[in-house]
Amino acid sequence: MVNLTQTNSDIVSVRGAINSYLDMVGLSRSQLTSETYHYGLSSFCNYLEEEKNIDVDQYPIQNLSEDEVGRFAIYLKIYTPATEMLYLQAVLNFYEFLSAERLSNPNIARIKLLMRQRARKPGQRLPQFPREKIDELIEYAINLAHAPVTEETESLRNLRDRSFILTLADTGLRVHEACNLQRGDLDWNEGKALIIGKGDRQAVVRFSARSMAALRDYLAARAALDGTSGKSLASLPLFARHDRGAGKKIKPMTTTTGRNIVAQRVKEALGDQFLEKITPHSFRHYFVTTVLRASGGNLKVAQELARHKNIAVTQRYAHLSDDDLDQAYYQMFDEK
Repeated sequence: MVNLTQTNSDIVSVRGAINSYLDMVGLSRSQLTSETYHYGLSSFCNYLEEEKNIDVDQYPIQNLSEDEVGRFAIYLKIYTPATEMLYLQAVLNFYEFLSAERLSNPNIARIKLLMRQRARKPGQRLPQFPREKIDELIEYAINLAHAPVTEETESLRNLRDRSFILTLADTGLRVHEACNLQRGDLDWNEGKALIIGKGDRQAVVRFSARSMAALRDYLAARAALDGTSGKSLASLPLFARHDRGAGKKIKPMTTTTGRNIVAQRVKEALGDQFLEKITPHSFRHYFVTTVLRASGGNLKVAQELARHKNIAVTQRYAHLSDDDLDQAYYQMFDEK
């Protein structure tokens, strides 16, 4: 537990502040409320780590922006509206705790406004996950290989973006993990890559046949640039920049580039209204639900392939397959 009598110059991490707050909640609220806040703030930590690549054990709490509450509301669309509201309330109360303890100076009124603007009302039946739209985006990405171009660099970007989107969708890689891949990380015969993932843990990631084929097309088109790099092929980035700043050099993509690729292709394929609904991390949701559907809801298989340390993280995706039950029901009864 963080010592809250420390001076303002002392650095308190996000995790430390959350633990202190949960300790206080445990002393003053019911066990059920305490557990709900624990789940809500655990989900908030997952969002910060997975979407923002923030190490909550090290990141200073005074640097945590209130904007994250609005973005967290979007992240929570995989839950029911009631759960979303509970978890957002837990985060709001946490920010109020930060203000009261002078650990940071958040704008509470603005946080409440963000919640009103972005949170769904309980009982409102809205799509929880834009799976069909991601399918459309993937189809669009596949067709980029045949899109007309005016210059060679544009063709390279199209092939790169196709392989990047297919890799995100079919591997479950986080955006920074995909951007950090080197050519030598892939075993082309086995269709696997050995990576250092979240928590500095080594893991094996499997690639689909279509993602491997797209990668081969991209790297074949990039062969001339790779050959003049002066470096071994194995040490070159799997996904490279192909903008004016990169020129003829092979430079690795940053996570910002990865996010920009997804945003650009979402805008082209689906329109501006889906820019906040589909992010690089949406493909990880897509991957987990695809595994669950294909495996008959086998949580253990999904946990291992998604590299979730805790199966409770995988569990939250299970209800997303309920759409299959709805479809089967209406097919059985409406087609009579």
